[in-house]
Amino acid sequence: MSYNMPLDSPYVDEKKKQFNYKRRALQDRLGTFIAEHRKTVLAVFCALFVLFWFGSAQFSLFSRDPKIVLILAVNDGGGVHKWKGEQEWAIERISIQNKRAYAKRHGYGLTIKDLRTAKRYSHEYREGWQKVEILRQTMREFPNAEWFWWLDPETLIMEPQLSLEKHLFKRLDSLSYRILDDFNPLQLPLDIPYVDYSQEPELYITQDCGGFNLGSFFVKNSEWTKLLLDVWWDPVCYEQKHMLWEHREQDALEALYANEPWIREKTAFLPLRSINSFPSGACSEFSDDARYFYSEEDRDFVVNMAGCSFGRDCWGEMQHYGSIMESHAKRWWRRMY
Repeated sequence: MSYNMPLDSPYVDEKKKQFNYKRRALQDRLGTFIAEHRKTVLAVFCALFVLFWFGSAQFSLFSRDPKIVLILAVNDGGGVHKWKGEQEWAIERISIQNKRAYAKRHGYGLTIKDLRTAKRYSHEYREGWQKVEILRQTMREFPNAEWFWWLDPETLIMEPQLSLEKHLFKRLDSLSYRILDDFNPLQLPLDIPYVDYSQEPELYITQDCGGFNLGSFFVKNSEWTKLLLDVWWDPVCYEQKHMLWEHREQDALEALYANEPWIREKTAFLPLRSINSFPSGACSEFSDDARYFYSEEDRDFVVNMAGCSFGRDCWGEMQHYGSIMESHAKRWWRRMY
């Protein structure tokens, strides 16, 4: 026995041998089980992999009954006027990955809706009006959700580390406004009779240089919202006005807000840059107005490349803001290299 060896070392060595033997025996049994049931183990592994990484958040093990659901509608049919090209498909994939990662990170629900060609949407206006019906479908799919967040496919969540609770819901009272006295691009009536502004808002939207913007908005799961969607989807709006209203469902909501007190009293507005910042090039006639445009210095939450298909480069804008988002996500020590 060595001079420095403790007196109980034989006992300790024996315990180590027993522990190592039990560990090897457990590993052998586990290896034997996997070998005998390798097909079952492989199937379970593949199923879990798909659920965690490719499944929508509504199937996630961490958000079976989400309180907030993101809605993203994409057009797998290839468009209305023309088939989508390679860049359009790439933009769609990036947008889906962006929303899926955000929902998974914060435990929100995510539903990805396909704007399939349907008989009642067979003309070129179907994609805008289908937004209302998708909202109704999603409310039936998630009856216990509290809020729904609609996002157009041309949007990117630029600050995915921020939860909606921290960024928005905890400061709605100070962030939102109800009366359009300071910012009213459509010159809508500032007030109409019988409006009770003491009611809690259940629809939060933004305004841009052209009026209401529905590229990113929040709506509460309530009976009021169901009634709003029924009126919004009224055949008078869809069948009679679709040739007159350039922005379709957006113009319909503006008309309802201007004339219906029960809709106005539960509608509130958020600053555009809080959930719906524009890239440079949008609202070109107001290029000097900082209220509209994304600020990298202020690290705006969402950028919406609205209207990029009309004379702008959608793919270039998506790449530009995607690179900004990735640079913000890097750790400080990685930015040094």
